[in-house]
Amino acid sequence: MFVVTGATGNVGRRLVSLLAASGAAVAAVSRGRRPVAVPDGVRHHRADLHEPESLRPALAGAEAMFLLVEGAGASLDVSEILRVATTAGVKRVVLQSSQAVGTRPGVASHAPLHAIEEVVRRSGLGWTILRPGGFASNALAWAEPIRAGRMVAAPFGDVGLPVVDPDDIAEVAAVVLDGAHEGRTYELTGPALSTPRQRVADLAAALGAPIDFVEQTPDEAREQMLRFMPPPVVEGTLAILGAPTEQEQRISPDVATVLGRSPRPFAEWAARTIDAFR
Repeated sequence: MFVVTGATGNVGRRLVSLLAASGAAVAAVSRGRRPVAVPDGVRHHRADLHEPESLRPALAGAEAMFLLVEGAGASLDVSEILRVATTAGVKRVVLQSSQAVGTRPGVASHAPLHAIEEVVRRSGLGWTILRPGGFASNALAWAEPIRAGRMVAAPFGDVGLPVVDPDDIAEVAAVVLDGAHEGRTYELTGPALSTPRQRVADLAAALGAPIDFVEQTPDEAREQMLRFMPPPVVEGTLAILGAPTEQEQRISPDVATVLGRSPRPFAEWAARTIDAFR
């Protein structure tokens, strides 16, 4: 049996479906109050990682847990979460972390995740850590302006990053939850560099209609991002988007290592999710 936290997110929702389709018993954990649709046979539990004991009913009988922390997990007591998991009989944990933990270890926005990784490694549980780069699904932030005016405004229009499809992250997580990859840290990226301008072109092709791209200045992007992100996260994000390191632009082999196939390109994600932009 597997427990999936963050079960309603871009990765968790797909991971729950994959595990259920494989015949595994699955407990899907989310903290929202709204009804959650899960595949037949999956148990849904409402729990809050800020209250580790609330996880205990979901963890009963579980072999492994997929741990997704909100934001960078700065306010979580991950040691207590893992203590509860251990006393419930969990043997392994798969942590979804971030590529920036490795590429920018001193940056304030990702320091909490760096500390969480260390807690996981010292927990006594079997562990695997996934460090995805930028998500293809971050493009969903463009859905409303595309629907309203066939326009996208974004900074650094010609700076490429190998954005990763959340479904690839979920498929990797489904494989490593079985314990065959314990003690490994995997960096997950897409198959090629993709610029914001190119991603807008991929969305336009999937939509079958032109989309205008307007390049923002960094200050314009910062002002917009500060409306829904804390300042350290904004600055860390702008640094990656505008001046990525060589490692942040590297195409990682790890998706192929785990899945035996190449990661999906952004254009495939765009075609699959284009109804959100109509």
